Amino acid sequence: MSTTIYGIPNCDTVKKARQWLDGEGIDYAFHDYKKQGVPGDHLKAWITDMGWEPLLNKRGTTFRKLPDEDKQDIDAAKAERLLLDNPSMIKRPVAEYDGGLLVGFDADEWAAALK
Repeated sequence: MSTTIYGIPNCDTVKKARQWLDGEGIDYAFHDYKKQGVPGDHLKAWITDMGWEPLLNKRGTTFRKLPDEDKQDIDAAKAERLLLDNPSMIKRPVAEYDGGLLVGFDADEWAAALK
């Protein structure tokens, strides 16, 4: 099974997910948003598959610092633009695996999907 984890290496949730994957012996590739950017074609597919709502982290500092006009009337197109411009607003981690997509880390959900 091919698995790619997308995130920011110093994010605590990403660290937990990576530790869990290592502990379970699950091979994965890591894509660092800060160094490699967000792959636009993948983001578009994620939004198509899951909708933009689960991907947009409205609790984070980056979203809260946005101008009010950027926070209002969000639809899929606007969310895609915001997430491409501000990768730290993507809920982390995002895991692509053969047959699916996981957003955020939940050990039970990941075990059911990846084992």
